[in-house]
Amino acid sequence: MTATGPATRPANPPEPPEPSEKLPRLLRAMAVIERAGNALPHPFWLFWILSALLAAVSALLAALDVSVVSPETGKTVAVQNLLSGEGLAMATSTMIENFAAFPPMATIVVVIMGVAVAERSGFLAALMKRGVSRVPASWVVFAVAFAGTVAHVASAAAYIILVPLGGLAFRAVGRSPILGIVVAYTSIASGYDASPVPTPNDAIFAGITTAAAKIAGGDDAYVSPLSNWFFNIASSLLLALVITLVTRLVLNKRTDLDPDPDADLEDIGALELSDRERSALRRAVLALFAGLLALTATVLPTSSPLRGEGGAIAESPLMDGIAAFVAFLFLLTGVVYGTRAGSIKKAADVPKLMAEGVKQMAPVLVLFFAIAQFLAYFDWTHIGEVLSVNAAEALKNSGLPIVVVFLLILLLLTLVNIMVTSGSAMWALAAPVLVPMLMLVSVPAETTQALFRIADSGSTAITPMSPYFVMALGFLQRYRKSAGIGTLASYTLPLAVAMTLAWTALFLLWWALGIPLGPGAPVR
Repeated sequence: MTATGPATRPANPPEPPEPSEKLPRLLRAMAVIERAGNALPHPFWLFWILSALLAAVSALLAALDVSVVSPETGKTVAVQNLLSGEGLAMATSTMIENFAAFPPMATIVVVIMGVAVAERSGFLAALMKRGVSRVPASWVVFAVAFAGTVAHVASAAAYIILVPLGGLAFRAVGRSPILGIVVAYTSIASGYDASPVPTPNDAIFAGITTAAAKIAGGDDAYVSPLSNWFFNIASSLLLALVITLVTRLVLNKRTDLDPDPDADLEDIGALELSDRERSALRRAVLALFAGLLALTATVLPTSSPLRGEGGAIAESPLMDGIAAFVAFLFLLTGVVYGTRAGSIKKAADVPKLMAEGVKQMAPVLVLFFAIAQFLAYFDWTHIGEVLSVNAAEALKNSGLPIVVVFLLILLLLTLVNIMVTSGSAMWALAAPVLVPMLMLVSVPAETTQALFRIADSGSTAITPMSPYFVMALGFLQRYRKSAGIGTLASYTLPLAVAMTLAWTALFLLWWALGIPLGPGAPVR
């Protein structure tokens, strides 16, 4: 699932099939899901509708004098009426402040400016081509799958770049290009939040988690964009391995992997880089390593200004400014690559590429405006704190093992993800309740965020509500014109299910062993 705006859909996408007894059960289910999802309003309007419902609920609960005793402060916290004079004054007077102070806002803009230069200069595309074209035939599945997890750094562009490349890579080694498209698409969609490289999504999720954690942890609560980094690295390797095994043991046995006889097959040469591009890629990678070495050398001394009090790394200027460092490294590689490859001809081209990246983020920034208001209103009413305290008490009294609670939350979020395919939107809805609720039973905010990552990704590859599902279907139809929604879903379903189960098992093992999720982020 992506947090960025929807990509362009292929021309004349196929109409969803009409449910009937003659259609396979999976095909009927996909059609029902698509129609139900299409009935939902745009996420921007959804959050304004939720704000209106929140106001009505707050008025009712305030009239009933609903309150709880905060376990943090020992003080009574009562629900405040958003429809009161005080509530209306707050809602109208703080709109700009809510938007400006929304935690992911500045972070995501800074990160995307750096990523935009790396992407639009051609560096990320060249890196992906090089990665999938230089591996033996026996490793092509793993290579494409792992490239899918790394490709998330390019956000929505990952689908546009890697999905057709997956088809080309498989065909180049004599395997089905249909299978290559399925592997590439599923690795991106159902493994979207498992990247070994920090991505814009990490900044968005961390910002929303921080805002939610403040409900239970006070204004000092903070979740870093790298809070799940260690878990993400292990997840990306595991998911690539799972995709490889399921492809070999299940998908390879299908009898419908051959493209149409009259399919317009692309030129294998599209995978190859020119001499100039290879030279540019080498220089960019060297620049990346040089940048990382310089940063490491600066941080190594215990007296480094980038370290925190007592030489700490977890709570330090380095972690506080990690988004800026990540943006700079992408900017550096993009400039070095573009200068050599010819995509950047003068210094003025760099801010233009940065501006194009921010322009691409415009739909997300518009959505952020609505989300920021909803979260601010939710926080002001204290409904989140009341729900969290009561839910935490219910959990304690139920005697349910925390692992069972994790599984129930994962199941609920996975089902919601089929309908609400915007990761930032779904997390903005769930985080204000789940994060403080689990914090009150000693589960860190970073752990709840890691659990959300699994649900946010797993079912994405099978839902036709994702615009990238339709895009992948368009690529698939280059090789099989008769392919429809059910065709693609039947290919991706075994991969998505296996990835979700394996990822969940990894999370539970991580929890059991008590391994930190990221720098300064204990799992429990």
